[in-house]
Amino acid sequence: MTQTAGKQNITVALSRETIRKARVLAAKRSTSISGLLADQIESLTGEDEAYERAKRSAVSMMRKGFHLGGVLTASRDELHER
Repeated sequence: MTQTAGKQNITVALSRETIRKARVLAAKRSTSISGLLADQIESLTGEDEAYERAKRSAVSMMRKGFHLGGVLTASRDELHER
């Protein structure tokens, strides 16, 4: 595999019909099939990284808990006496 400017080539097997459609789409966007794939993969990995950051933040907030303002006037045991 050849590396150019920090990038590495990969091989992808696609159907002929998919390749034909990709060529048309790439031409409409003034890019190449390789450029289309690179943009999509970079977008997917960026979205995944953002999701993981948001997930870690949400879990951290849930572990910390929220104070919703109320005042406890009785213990849990007192509330659940029968």
